[in-house]
Amino acid sequence: MSRAGTLVTLIGSAVLFAGCTFATDALWPSLTGGVPQATKKPVQKIVINSSSSQKAGAAGKLKGLSNKPPKLGVTNFRVKPATPGRNTGTVVGNKVAALRDDLRRLQTSVEKQNRDLQGARTVANANSRGYHERVASMRSKLQLGTTPGNPVLVKEWNSAQAQLEKVNNDLSAMTALSGRVAADAALSAYILDATKAAFGLSGAIDEDHSQLAVLEDDVSQTVILIERLLTELSDDIRRQTNYVANERGELNTLALAVKNGEFFGPSLATTSYTMGSAKAEPGKSRISSIRRQRDRPIVVIRFDRPNVNYEQALYTAVNRVLQRKPDATFSLIAVSSVSGGAAKSALNSNETRRNAQSVLRSLVDMGLPPSRVTMSAETSASNPGNEVHIYLR
Repeated sequence: MSRAGTLVTLIGSAVLFAGCTFATDALWPSLTGGVPQATKKPVQKIVINSSSSQKAGAAGKLKGLSNKPPKLGVTNFRVKPATPGRNTGTVVGNKVAALRDDLRRLQTSVEKQNRDLQGARTVANANSRGYHERVASMRSKLQLGTTPGNPVLVKEWNSAQAQLEKVNNDLSAMTALSGRVAADAALSAYILDATKAAFGLSGAIDEDHSQLAVLEDDVSQTVILIERLLTELSDDIRRQTNYVANERGELNTLALAVKNGEFFGPSLATTSYTMGSAKAEPGKSRISSIRRQRDRPIVVIRFDRPNVNYEQALYTAVNRVLQRKPDATFSLIAVSSVSGGAAKSALNSNETRRNAQSVLRSLVDMGLPPSRVTMSAETSASNPGNEVHIYLR
């Protein structure tokens, strides 16, 4: 087999779907439009459109799903009112009274920010639950199998997308609230500094310094409360941001599933992120088996008939690799046949490149970032037909 290093430019997003059978040998499956021939190694034959195999895989897929709304903070930040005091009539006494008024106005603002935070959390949780109810309904129908492009599922997908936009709007509201809380934090720091500086003013009586000490304690408690509020709000925003980004990937994967009428599994991006965050067991390597097979294609798709239904097996193979090596990158090679003369060879090359582009678009729709896949083209004198090979880089 000769390798031509021709890179293929990839544009757009499309999906191929149809029915077929394929065989898989552990981690390294081979897909074909026809029934595969027996090999020396024992293989497990899987029929894509078999209702029994779809139902058997459904339970396993549902168990692996961990898509849940992020757990937002639950603290209710109640302000302790400023301690009352009297104006002694001295210069320092007037300063203490002014600072106490500033503190009360600040505390009123903090109380409002707290109410807004509690309301934002309530709305965000409700919108997240509504989104997941729609997604769960879609997955249940897809697990059992349905017609490609089912209009009922298309409508549910559009509804789920609209609900996710509401969650994204909740995130925008939290971000705006964070800005207001940050302004209160700056004001509280100013009041605390001014209170401490008032101890150095001349013309004070003992009562002035006593009230200043009490006021300093009140301001310090308010400063701590605001810092806690800002920290917890920042954590909520971070969780919501990651959540919305992940769910957008899940919706893209669901869109592909609706087109094909069957559910593959969670987004490959989610698989990669989850496995990458987990720690490997001591003394064990997740990727040793992959390294031993680095020179073998993890998937071979033979386009020997129209509308080869390869997506489910492709998803399974790539997902298994990501579970063992979350940061894996892949090489996608369009292998065309040179049999039949120069004209036929040119047609084969163009056709195989189109097939390779479709395979890449399927991977992207499944959640795999395009930056983790390179594409090239080759010709082969030994292949009777056109194929797409995927290697672990």
